[in-house]
Amino acid sequence: MTLFERFDRHRRLYIGLLFFTYLFINNSINATSVWMEQNRNGKPAIELWEPFCWEYTSTLSILLIAPLIFYLYSLYPPRLTKIWQQLIKHLLGTLLFSVLHVGLMVWFRELIYSWQGGDYNFGPILREFLYEYRKDAWGYLFFYAMYYLYQFVYSRLKGEANLIESVEQSTTSQSKVPGHLLVRKLDKEFLVKVSDIEWMESSGNYVNLYSGGRIYPLRATLSATLERLEAAGFSRIHRSYGVNHQAIDNISYQPSGDGEITLKSGHKLNLSRRYKDQFKQQLEIKNDSA
Repeated sequence: MTLFERFDRHRRLYIGLLFFTYLFINNSINATSVWMEQNRNGKPAIELWEPFCWEYTSTLSILLIAPLIFYLYSLYPPRLTKIWQQLIKHLLGTLLFSVLHVGLMVWFRELIYSWQGGDYNFGPILREFLYEYRKDAWGYLFFYAMYYLYQFVYSRLKGEANLIESVEQSTTSQSKVPGHLLVRKLDKEFLVKVSDIEWMESSGNYVNLYSGGRIYPLRATLSATLERLEAAGFSRIHRSYGVNHQAIDNISYQPSGDGEITLKSGHKLNLSRRYKDQFKQQLEIKNDSA
């Protein structure tokens, strides 16, 4: 398994850790800079913990609202049309980001200062909000650019699969069962046999196809993909999973009616009782035809 494939298995976890690490390092530098500035003219007017309180409450606030902001990013990707509409939407996005960030940040600081026996004074609201908004608007745009830069690089590294008809099928029959996957990755194309796919998993707008320890994303729904591949020996076994009959080693059942499918590779898949009977029928039909 390559380094990229390891990353791809726990992509959200690693992205979250990278995002946290960036915020933590950046705000730690800011906190130490404030403390060093305070010490230039003798005894500082603040306690050591205060600049770290200011910066880390900012970090925590951004982490809490990040899922919402990234969701908004996904709704409004960059386009070369309707520029003014995009600018207005993102202007509102910067305001929402700043209001949530400042509101949570100030609340956390007031809690910490109260715990320390002090009183946090944010200052004149309008002036201080404008001060924070400048930084938040730039942060919003920076994160937006990084979000889509990541999406571009990730899609280029991961590639995308398309189902294509095999040469034999296209010349000898009218079967609509594809024989191969055409995988485009980093300006190269690879052919992968459909029969080598072991199982598949629904993932948003894609179906991840698993073959030989590799993952090939196909832009389609799980239902549509299985409908095309049913004649090739694929069945739905769960709301999120499909399996190649030839990749199955054994099947076990539970008193609840659910089951578990163990593949020849050792990977285990859940068999939902909702799809169990249909799956058994397809297995029997396949065995009878064989």
